[in-house]
Amino acid sequence: MSDHPGFTCTCCGGHHAGLPLNYSTVAPDAWDPALEADPHSMLSSDQCVIRGEHFFVKGLIEIPVLGSEDVFSWGVWVSLSRSNFARAAELWETDGRESEEPYFGWLCTWLPVYEPDTINLKTHVRTRPVGQRPSIELEPTDHPLAVEQRTGITRDRVREIAAAVTPTA
Repeated sequence: MSDHPGFTCTCCGGHHAGLPLNYSTVAPDAWDPALEADPHSMLSSDQCVIRGEHFFVKGLIEIPVLGSEDVFSWGVWVSLSRSNFARAAELWETDGRESEEPYFGWLCTWLPVYEPDTINLKTHVRTRPVGQRPSIELEPTDHPLAVEQRTGITRDRVREIAAAVTPTA
């Protein structure tokens, strides 16, 4: 396959050289825009609450790109228990939050390039310094996403992902 001619960014609309190395979702799969009117629901760029019962944080599943120093990442949503969400929210703007033990969570983002489905994969959410999204580590299973996180992906795989998830004009 020839060098990727670049891509048009769906965030800024600009054309960028090289391969897209990050894809992200706006909300967990369980979010419905009708919930915006619910006083017990909220969606921000980093946190989500649905009906005061379901709690989510956004983080990054990072995958090394083999033969380079690049890292491919999926911006995904993970559900947390009420107590873990409260603790994460309490420390959200606190320096040193990265020393917190990881929180257990369930992946709540469907990634269309994986079979079987990515919904409800077990994860560990590791907070990082203020201003950085948490790191999402998948439990080491034989699911293709978990394998890729452990072993890395090739540039050809990055191209495959780009072809599958980038809208065409």
